[in-house]
Parts: sequence; structure tokens; C-alpha cells
Amino acid sequence: MRIWFDILTPKQVMFFKPAIDYLKEQGHDILCTSRQYREAVELARMKNLQLKIIGRHGGAERYEKLRASTSRIFKLAYEIKKFEPSVAISFSSPECGRVAFGLGIKHLGFNDSPHATAVSKLTVPLLTQLFCPWVIPISAWRDSGISSSLITMYKALDPVAWLKRDPNTGLAELNTGSAVEKGRKNILIRLEELKASYIADRKLNSSLLMIDDLISNLSQTTNIIILCRYQDQFRQVEKRYRGKAKVLKNVVDGVSLISSVDVFIGAGGTMTTEAALLGKPTISISPFRFYVEKYLVRSGLARRSSNARELLLLVRMMLQSKVYATRQKKIAKHVLDNMEDPMLKLLSFIRNCA
Repeated sequence: MRIWFDILTPKQVMFFKPAIDYLKEQGHDILCTSRQYREAVELARMKNLQLKIIGRHGGAERYEKLRASTSRIFKLAYEIKKFEPSVAISFSSPECGRVAFGLGIKHLGFNDSPHATAVSKLTVPLLTQLFCPWVIPISAWRDSGISSSLITMYKALDPVAWLKRDPNTGLAELNTGSAVEKGRKNILIRLEELKASYIADRKLNSSLLMIDDLISNLSQTTNIIILCRYQDQFRQVEKRYRGKAKVLKNVVDGVSLISSVDVFIGAGGTMTTEAALLGKPTISISPFRFYVEKYLVRSGLARRSSNARELLLLVRMMLQSKVYATRQKKIAKHVLDNMEDPMLKLLSFIRNCA
């Protein structure tokens, strides 16, 4: 059976690789495509996942997104017509969705972000089957134009797909130079995906405004590491916090880095969920609320901060309290042990397609 995966982000590299490895072992012919997007391409190289690069990321502006997407659809159509897959699999890739629909290919799509309305509207109505975490209600997809009968839920958050197999995966690959310092407390901050349409279109404030006070107050006593997503974001942050924080330029294994620090602060979704499920004291400073984050907070896996003063107080508490750190490990282990592997749902559906 020929199967096409369209893999666009670092999360998708981690999420789909176990299934890809298994399907290859079973003798299936697999094609993995991606686009020019630094973090995804570099992480795939680290994980020995071969990608065929077609097209590029469109950036933050609507016109450039449209041009990049339409150009990529044109190029993908040619490649996929040659490959002739029986099924396409993506994490709601608009280009994959359009090509699969146009060529009459079944499209299995994962999505844990109904708040990303532009992507959902472009992909969800065309899916053969939508897979999503159980914490997202069916009603969240109502405006996306898909029947509830075409939605398969799994009792897991997406990072379980790689954490369930090996919680320490990638630890030997950590290549952060002197980013993590022994003998000092370490804080890791992951910035938001500013160029994603669900943030760029809303013109939300940068999380940098939230962490200014934190860095000013703790930089003398604590090692602060900032992980950016884009080259221009890296340059801006490096200039803003020069001498006060370490800004990582290279792509690193997220699990490895999270495991090496004392507190994680996330303005996005995936690494915040990773950190929480690993039992790391975790704070979400996402500029908006979403279903997965609400679950993390509700279940005690993470805390949420909405202003700079609250963030500083929470971080100080987490750095000082061994009881809190121990409690987070226990909660995370219990939650992770009781979650299922999302990839088993996918593999079962693929067998039915075959």
C-alpha cells in the first residue's frame, strides 16, 4: 500500500514518525513531504526522517501565505500524481487536503486546534476522517463543516504519541552547548508561533511583554533560556535580552531540553503539553485560551499566567518548592499512564482502508 504523509512542523515530525517507522517495517511504500521550514526540516534530520521538500512556509502576511500555498499545491499535485498513494495523512495540511481531494485520495487528518480557524476551514470539510483528542468537544468542529460521524476521538494529548513509547527519547541528542547550566536553576521559555494565521490575523501582543519583568528580576540568579521559532524572531529576542538570557539559535530536541530545566514557560501549545506530561513545573502564557491548555490547567498539569506580576510570582514559587515539583511528577505519571496511543487509532484505520 502506498501512503503519503505531509509533515509541516516539528510536532508533526515527532507525532508521525512512530507510525511511519512501523508502516515501513510492514512493507508499505511511504512518501513523506514537507516544505522549507527550519525547525521541521532540522528536527527531521535529527530523527532520521527523510522528507521530500516541496514549497515553503508563507510567513505571516495573508498574500504571501496564499502565494506559497498555491505554488505548493501545484508542485505537490505533480509529485503525488506520480506516487499514486491510496491514502494521504496530515496534521490538517491545506495543501495536502486540496491535492488529495483533487486526485480522489482518502485523507486522514489530525487536528487539536479548532482555534486555528483558517486551517480548519481549508482542511476539515475535505477529510475522510478527522482524528482529535477527546478534550475537544464535537461542537468545536461544527463551523468547520464535518459530520460528527467522521470524527474519531482518542483519549490522549498529541505528545503521548512519542512520550508513551520512550519518555526519555532524544536525551543523548541534546546539543545546546552551554545553554543548560549545572549548579543554577534553569528556566526554559518557548515563544509563540507569531506567523501562524490564528495569531497573525488577530494581531495579538507578543509574549515578550509578559517576560520582560521576569528576565529583569531573575537573570542575575537564574539561567534563562529562550527558544525561538523563526530567524527574525531570534534576532529580535537576542537584541532585546542580550546579556540577560540565552537565545538558542539551533533546533534542539524538545523533550531533551525540557527534561534538563527546572521550570518551563510556554506561549504555544505542543511544548507546553510536553512539559506538563513530563511532570515539569509548567506555566502557559499563551495569548489566547484553547481546549488542550484548559485541560492541562484543570487537571493540575500546568498553571496559567495572564500578566507579568503573576508570572514572576509563579516562577519563584516553582523554583523554590520541591514539594510542588514532586507533586507535578506524580500527577503527570498518573495522567500519562492512563492515556492511549493516538497512533494505534491511525494504524487501525489504515488497516481498514487496505
